[in-house]
Amino acid sequence: MYPRITNQIVLSALEEQAAVVLLGPRQVGKTTLALELADSRPSVYLDLERDADRQILAEPDLYLDEQAGMLVILDEVQQMPGLFKSLRGQIDMRRRKGFRTGLFLLLGSATNELLHQSAESLAGRVRYIEMRPLQLDEVGRDRLNDLWLRGGFPDSFQAASDRASLSWREDFLRTYLERDIPALGPRIPATTLRRFWTMLAHAQGGLLNAAALAEGLGVSGQTIGRYLDLLVDLMLVRRLAPWHENVGKRLVKSPKVYVRDSGLVHALLGLGSLESLLGHPVVGGSWEGFCLETLIAAAPSGTEPFFYRTSVGAELDLVLHLPEGETWAIEIKRTTAPKVSRGFHLAVEDIKADRKLLVYAGERDVPAADGLRAMPLDAAVALLRNI
Repeated sequence: MYPRITNQIVLSALEEQAAVVLLGPRQVGKTTLALELADSRPSVYLDLERDADRQILAEPDLYLDEQAGMLVILDEVQQMPGLFKSLRGQIDMRRRKGFRTGLFLLLGSATNELLHQSAESLAGRVRYIEMRPLQLDEVGRDRLNDLWLRGGFPDSFQAASDRASLSWREDFLRTYLERDIPALGPRIPATTLRRFWTMLAHAQGGLLNAAALAEGLGVSGQTIGRYLDLLVDLMLVRRLAPWHENVGKRLVKSPKVYVRDSGLVHALLGLGSLESLLGHPVVGGSWEGFCLETLIAAAPSGTEPFFYRTSVGAELDLVLHLPEGETWAIEIKRTTAPKVSRGFHLAVEDIKADRKLLVYAGERDVPAADGLRAMPLDAAVALLRNI
């Protein structure tokens, strides 16, 4: 087991807020974290995917009234959307009795629906935290290639071999397509959604071309939007927005799209070893997506990520707008040579970046001209964590 950074974030949030909503895709470690918390304090845990646990909450107020003073953990809470109104009353009742923080921990794997339900009912009473797959600073720099190849889902990363890891990810994809997504309501054929997901993996880090995707699948552009919204809501795909503050430039306005876990990219493309990955055309996009997700995860809470591209060739792989107002320009390259293009310098000038980084595959932190620093991924992560 690797110590998870999210554990401490959740502990701190429970000390400050009445309810915490922990979001993340299935199998990312939310339940493991919750059960560790349950062992450390008076708690009750209910898994709302189990009929028996849902029956316990058939009359939620009767049951929850008896749990005052306990941390109530509700797993897969989106399974009971009507519960949120009861939770609001329960939080207010507990506050009157002097219990103000650490009352409820809600786990969910469907963001849009869950956020909509809780935002209306629990406004001012809840904090949202995203739990991501294993991160580089959790597993160590020496496991970087394993993390890139296998992805960060704990069972995939910790598998006994690359073959066993790939088998786990293939089962994960099948379960999502055949059971989990249909359970959320959308009636999408599993084979169609699998093809769509695979097309996104082939184009990892490319601009969204809904027309080309629609033609390839034989569906409408609106249907492509619906498929993409679903995978984004499940935190399996990232739609990275273009930087939009430079109104005087002819900016690219389409978002870039990434399958968020690199291991899933490789499973969708049948890449089970580092050798097969390094020889595949997706290697550059896969490395970019892996670094991008790692850097966004390491950035302070409230950071907004973008990319920047203009019609005249100015381009940045990642722009981080930090909560205190700083803007970081980041180029990502799968190379050992710490060099950036002229387009990088043009883009930095356009957005007036406060810091300029090149994240590359070398091992040294190298200062370059014009305030640019080239560094390996783990050094960039440490820089962001220490803000």
